[in-house]
Amino acid sequence: MDYHLITAVAPTLPTGQSLYKAILDRINDGVYFVDAERRIVFWNDAASRLTGYKVNEVLGQCCPDGALCHVDDSGRILCADACPLSASLGDGQPHEVQVFLRHKDGHRVPVIARVEPIRADDGSIVGAVQIFTDDTARRAARRRAEDMERLAFLDHVTQLPNRRFLEMSLQTALTEYQLHRDPFGVLIIDLDRLKPINDQFGHVMGDRALKEVALTLVGALRPADIVGRWGGDEFVAIVRHVKIEILRGLAERCRAMAAKTSLATRGGESIFLSVSIGETLVRASDTAEKLIKRADDLMYQNKLSRAPARNGALVKTGLAARVRRMFKAGSTRLSDMSRFFFLRQQ
Repeated sequence: MDYHLITAVAPTLPTGQSLYKAILDRINDGVYFVDAERRIVFWNDAASRLTGYKVNEVLGQCCPDGALCHVDDSGRILCADACPLSASLGDGQPHEVQVFLRHKDGHRVPVIARVEPIRADDGSIVGAVQIFTDDTARRAARRRAEDMERLAFLDHVTQLPNRRFLEMSLQTALTEYQLHRDPFGVLIIDLDRLKPINDQFGHVMGDRALKEVALTLVGALRPADIVGRWGGDEFVAIVRHVKIEILRGLAERCRAMAAKTSLATRGGESIFLSVSIGETLVRASDTAEKLIKRADDLMYQNKLSRAPARNGALVKTGLAARVRRMFKAGSTRLSDMSRFFFLRQQ
């Protein structure tokens, strides 16, 4: 250590209260002291920067009547009955809270506030110090992390849980079943004829079909049931606390509600949708793969058995009248007729 340097510099350093003020003015955290009546008696430079209030605007002000007006996440004003400064003055203990202070410009600033009592030589409490740190960056990072987590488990087309979330939920249900024999069932739900819709009307319309079916399924199932997109044209629902009769009833309700769902195209056509469903209850020997495969096999059996007369065949609004107009106008273009027969026969 260079003692000669220290000796040379020491006379230029502030002493006493000036030293403490110089140190506190150079830290990044806001710091202010209050007396026993909660009047502000010290205010550092960082406090001015974080709040917009200069030292001459706050010195001598009573904290409850001041401009900062701390509130919590719910918007409750803390100055009256939940002030951390008042708590430390009363119980002599340190306190830490996450609050929002009011900036001079009017907006709210999230901060982490730490409060410590100030004691005299005899141990009596004569005031308190609050150190507050801007929490904006941490909160923003947390929101980004929450958004990333949400997006990691969300299907971007339907805004339903994605396959990753469904697999985790299914494994949780299986574990609970093995421990407590809590019965549950699985529905595999397939949107019929998604490929022809994509081919004939485009993928934007196909995505709309997926979204409409997703909304229909959410409405048809119970609030506690989990439904999400498994991939492609398939959805999976995990239905807790059911017997087979209830499970079949829910499957039929989903099927019936989907059959009443339609999309309107820009050309005035209506595309009627339908789903095929396989439903099964969990068994003692099931793994997630076995359970999904059994429901999937049942879904395909049901799809094949309904093939000659599926619910919701694709139709065009006013087709008969339109065909009559086509013939009256002498229009027998292949494109017109092929479009007509596609909509009638799929």
